[in-house]
Amino acid sequence: MSNSKITFTGHNGDTLAARLDMPEGPHLATAIFAHCFTCSKDIPAARRISQRLAAMGIAVLRFDFTGLGYSGGEFENTGFTSNVDDLVLAAKYLADKGSPPAMLIGHSLGGAAVLKAAGEITSVKAVVTLGAPFDPAHVIHNFGCEIEEINKNGVAEVNLAGRPFRIRKEFIDDVSAANLQPAIAKLGRALLVMHAPLDETVGIGSASQIFLAARHPKSFVTLDNADHLISRAADAEYAAEVIATWAARYLDIRQPAPPPGAPEGVVRVEEADPRGFLQDVNAGPRHHTLADEPETYGGTNKGMTPYQFLSAGLGACTSMTIRMYARRKKWPLDHVSVDVTHDKVHAQDCESCEAANNKIDRFNRIIHLAGDLDRDQRQKLLEIADKCPVHRTLEGTIDVVTVLADG
Repeated sequence: MSNSKITFTGHNGDTLAARLDMPEGPHLATAIFAHCFTCSKDIPAARRISQRLAAMGIAVLRFDFTGLGYSGGEFENTGFTSNVDDLVLAAKYLADKGSPPAMLIGHSLGGAAVLKAAGEITSVKAVVTLGAPFDPAHVIHNFGCEIEEINKNGVAEVNLAGRPFRIRKEFIDDVSAANLQPAIAKLGRALLVMHAPLDETVGIGSASQIFLAARHPKSFVTLDNADHLISRAADAEYAAEVIATWAARYLDIRQPAPPPGAPEGVVRVEEADPRGFLQDVNAGPRHHTLADEPETYGGTNKGMTPYQFLSAGLGACTSMTIRMYARRKKWPLDHVSVDVTHDKVHAQDCESCEAANNKIDRFNRIIHLAGDLDRDQRQKLLEIADKCPVHRTLEGTIDVVTVLADG
């Protein structure tokens, strides 16, 4: 995954700071991530979710709203409406670069903003909210007793998450006037609502209101015990995986043409966490999974090990080959399952191997066949199992050619 700093012009002519997380492999789709109220594009949830989506082939633009992070302008002169305008301009920037966004992702008040902005961005096909309020005015409760001073004097300094912000009465008026109900009802895009039941900042009731106001296609996924900021890495990774899987149905992601000499396309494996062994495994635009090692070997056990993947390939190919043969013969095979285990044994323990003193790899298969098959049919299907292509590959001569990529 590559990460580049970019800038574009915001609603008031100020320069807004952004990062574009790009896939190393095929660029399958583009999304925009809108951060939470008074946060920034670099908050852990935004960074982790964007980077994981990029590893899955979805480029993500995340930017600082006017007056926040590294963006220009004065925060006290912004409001909910200006956030929506900044989102629309971010989409225009991407469209001008030839990558119009197909998905909007919004966290907290950013989630409310993407619901409002989606209707103004024709390229958007899917919208995701994370801990979003149904009523943008929900943020006013963060201002505490300063609300009275804001209403009286027109402006006051408010402490939010340990940082001072000047809030104007115009901001309160703007969020109070915002009504998401019509925008959600007319969204016309696939909607994924993600919310934590224990969210103490924006209650789960907001998620219910958003979901009920929307028309299908819509989905709701709980974030279980995540906090409002989705600060834990595991929660952000889960959210990213769900978003990518869900979005594949709605973004019209197309399989890129395979390169010459690779008829099944490229399988790309990329580190998801350099501190451990977790890997993102992508085979084209629609197939993503994780590889890892057990915790006892320094991994996090979030995916199959490399040898388990190898065993899965052998098991899948075996089952498919048996099914193909039985179908052609019109035999009464109701179900096939294959148990595969892997071990390393001494060469002298292997009857069919060349004599040697080193250890060799052994895959053990147990094939389960269900159906009204006679003994001869079952024996023939057992023989056919040895003819599966992956079996032949593992027993044949394998040539692995490895080169370094340019740069």
